[in-house]
Amino acid sequence: MPVETPDDDEVRVETTLSAISPGTELLVYRDQVPDDMPIDETIDSLNGAATYPLSYGYATVGTVTAAGGGVDDEWIGRRVFAFHPHASHFCVPPEALVRVPPGVADEDAVLLAMVETAVSLVMDGDPNIGERVAVFGQGVVGLLTTALLARFPLSRLVTFDHCESRRERSRALGADASRPPDDAGEAFETGDGRADLAYEVSGNPAALDAAIATTGDDGRVVVGSWYGSKRTTLDLGGRFHRSHIRLQSSQVSRVDTDHAGRWDKERRLDLVVDLLSELGPSELVTHRLPVEDAPRAYRLLDQTPEEALQVLLEY
Repeated sequence: MPVETPDDDEVRVETTLSAISPGTELLVYRDQVPDDMPIDETIDSLNGAATYPLSYGYATVGTVTAAGGGVDDEWIGRRVFAFHPHASHFCVPPEALVRVPPGVADEDAVLLAMVETAVSLVMDGDPNIGERVAVFGQGVVGLLTTALLARFPLSRLVTFDHCESRRERSRALGADASRPPDDAGEAFETGDGRADLAYEVSGNPAALDAAIATTGDDGRVVVGSWYGSKRTTLDLGGRFHRSHIRLQSSQVSRVDTDHAGRWDKERRLDLVVDLLSELGPSELVTHRLPVEDAPRAYRLLDQTPEEALQVLLEY
């Protein structure tokens, strides 16, 4: 396929790395996405229905190699991040790109979208000093959320995941304990034995019921998972009815109204770029494969979650 020539208001990016989202992209891979809704209305390249064949992905890093006549040539040679599907080259307006600072490695920059999601989750949960917090799911987003929460003066941070390797990573990132989901009932030894705040980021609908059961009266449950077309069954007929537990959906494409007075997506993105060097999200990368091996990359994530945490495609 010939390389595109940028329009007057565009630049052309040559990709070096792209990251496969182990959550949303696996839903697409497994055909578990409703086909009557856009993939993402906030990203121009993804504002289409989930019908196959589908060009997908939203985490790409590369170098600008050409600029249209209406774009300043100073863009040429810049390293950039783009919310764009996997591709060796693509053309977009400069305002669709995020400049990668000189001190940030491509391997960290390509995970910007995952860090942004974790930042959004933490902001929406609004953890307070001394709170007990639970995180269900220690995939890439769950681990980054744990790493951010570990910076807060919480009384206890407990995480849950089926994979022991992920639980080990979770403890290394600052979780006080990390356990299999079946142990959720014994997470907190103080107070009423329940969490003040719980996050559900496992992608498993059954985990939402566990998160609610682990949360104490008047607590909060932030639902960061997108279940796609998977059905969710909740036990709301018992203690939940009188618990005043608040369920909140959280999705990175919007800034919650509780923060919108002082925050917008641009300010949040600036924070995320600053965090890339501090968090070092590339430590979560388990596999790097040539883009030609993309089918194998998706099989690894789909079939061996205990081994494959984050897979990057090289170009």
